[in-house]
Amino acid sequence: QVSPGLRTPRLPVWLCSVSGRHGVLFGTDSRLLSDWKSERIFRLYFYSGQQQQTQTAHLTIDTHSHHWEEAQREDPCSPGKRHPALEMAIRTKWAGATVSWNGTDPFF
Repeated sequence: QVSPGLRTPRLPVWLCSVSGRHGVLFGTDSRLLSDWKSERIFRLYFYSGQQQQTQTAHLTIDTHSHHWEEAQREDPCSPGKRHPALEMAIRTKWAGATVSWNGTDPFF
């Protein structure tokens, strides 16, 4: 029999397979599971176990950012900004969200 803790986690956890590599994206705020208001600005953590990752990445997710403001700051001659695959995976849950890597170089 499956434990109730495995069927209904107490903290948000997602197993990710991005670009053929696996990792765990998780949060420490249990309100993300039950209170949509807490999905405004929140932190998620990502760990892949890959050799190039020496510590857990601390990500700040902003679901109410204004994506058009970011586009205005881009160089008009640039062909477009590419986002890391993990950011695109996060946007499958929170469309249009901005992801801050908080000083860590995006590696995944």
